[in-house]
Amino acid sequence: MPSLSATYTDPTSASHTFSSELPALSAPPSTSERVAYLAELSSSLKTLQKDVNEFLTQKMADDKAADDAKDEETYGEELVDED
Repeated sequence: MPSLSATYTDPTSASHTFSSELPALSAPPSTSERVAYLAELSSSLKTLQKDVNEFLTQKMADDKAADDAKDEETYGEELVDED
């Protein structure tokens, strides 16, 4: 069965894969089967985009919380950049 998938890879953590199953098409597909398939593909693509956006939004919130916690730990201390 065909599927639609996207993989997010972050160099500091494991990858995360999003996927959605698509209906199978007969060979050759009728016009109504193609229309139904394209409608399902469009719907799956929108759902996949929503899932990726929610994941990335949560990841950004987690990163910000981690940065805020680090800032709280070093509040009032002079930090020297070692670049």
